[in-house]
Amino acid sequence: MNGADGPIQFARLTSPRRQSTVSQMGSLCRTCLTVTAEIDVSDCRACGANNVISNPELHELSIAHIDCDSFYASVEKRDNPTLKDKPVLVGGQKRGVVMAACYVARQFGVHSAMPMFKALRACPDAVVIKPDMAKYGRIGREIREMMRNVTPLVEPISIDEAFLDLTGTQRLHGGSPAHTLGQLARDIEVEQGITVSVGLSHNKFLAKLSSGLNKPDGFIVVGRRETVAFLATQPVSRIWGVGKVFQRRLEGDGITAIGQLQQLNADDLIRRYGEMGARMARLSHGRDNRKVVPSGNRKSLSSETTFADDHTDLADLSRILWRQSEKVSASVKKEGIGGKTITLKLKTARFAIRTRSRTLPHPTQLADTIYAVALPLLEKEADGTAFRLLGIGLSEFAQAEDCDPFDLADPDLQRRKTIENAVDDLRARFGRDAIGKGRMLED
Repeated sequence: MNGADGPIQFARLTSPRRQSTVSQMGSLCRTCLTVTAEIDVSDCRACGANNVISNPELHELSIAHIDCDSFYASVEKRDNPTLKDKPVLVGGQKRGVVMAACYVARQFGVHSAMPMFKALRACPDAVVIKPDMAKYGRIGREIREMMRNVTPLVEPISIDEAFLDLTGTQRLHGGSPAHTLGQLARDIEVEQGITVSVGLSHNKFLAKLSSGLNKPDGFIVVGRRETVAFLATQPVSRIWGVGKVFQRRLEGDGITAIGQLQQLNADDLIRRYGEMGARMARLSHGRDNRKVVPSGNRKSLSSETTFADDHTDLADLSRILWRQSEKVSASVKKEGIGGKTITLKLKTARFAIRTRSRTLPHPTQLADTIYAVALPLLEKEADGTAFRLLGIGLSEFAQAEDCDPFDLADPDLQRRKTIENAVDDLRARFGRDAIGKGRMLED
């Protein structure tokens, strides 16, 4: 593999009494929830269903990711049974985009974020439904409450997915986390009329990765002992943060599978890819020590500057605001999160504090977006008042993969996102002062 720095060398619940006797057994029937000690069985001996999951560590694992299957479209099919076998798209009309595509529509190559006119060209018989976000939000909250009845450690990622930590819940539910998750998935289907896919493993990265491998109505388990071998066969795009642009870069270096990353020295990966290299070195071996953080535990992330001399000039304050926006952006990117609410904080020369906030429809990680939202708030306050402090903060956090999605209201967003990610990449490789955007160069 060659690059700019030269070649890298590859160097139903069972009774508590019964469940306690099989807590370490390795198979679970998702249809009748029977547990057995057998491994690698396909048909359930109790009900005959070909719906058995098995793993030597099945009942030892407790970190899960639950994802509703094609959530918006599934809700619409639930509410209108005549749509059951039809291709359904949720989104705008011909000039809109696909927000959700049911699994029938996906057989035609339709996917979310696709322009609607292209989706209808690929699947002309699709039924297009205008989104009802209030309804989806209500159902999402009901499902989340069902999750919290299982464990208080629920970390929502978006309206239709969340991480759960079921460590220590065996005695409460009379069964292992795997058994409890099987019951929960069935309860959601019965009570809400939609299916979910479950990933169960020993950390968040593997739980989320596995939940997406067998949709819809999937249940994938990845144990500790099989982690490296399991990951080796996965494409590099399965690693969080490896988007299409970075994936092309890795392909140019001859890397297409996680197994290839596993063979590389961590220092070499860091030298070539900076912070992203460190992440790939860690995740390619399934190492992820992030905790499941219930919503509300983390409040905000901010950056503030106290001036040596008071500032009144809008141009000066704007340049400081840009630097603070970049700092907050860098921090949330490092943590793998983003925020929906942007808060401007000012302290006057007389120590009076002013805070102004705006909440976005989607979470962001981008300095450009943070600055663009905060600047009008600053402009309203910069009326000649002398300020001794300026700060900017983000709150209402979400995971990185839910940040800055395609938005018809802001068609230039993806271009700005690509540019900012490219700048981040160059800084990771050559240092923070290697490159700056126009606002920074005005200092």
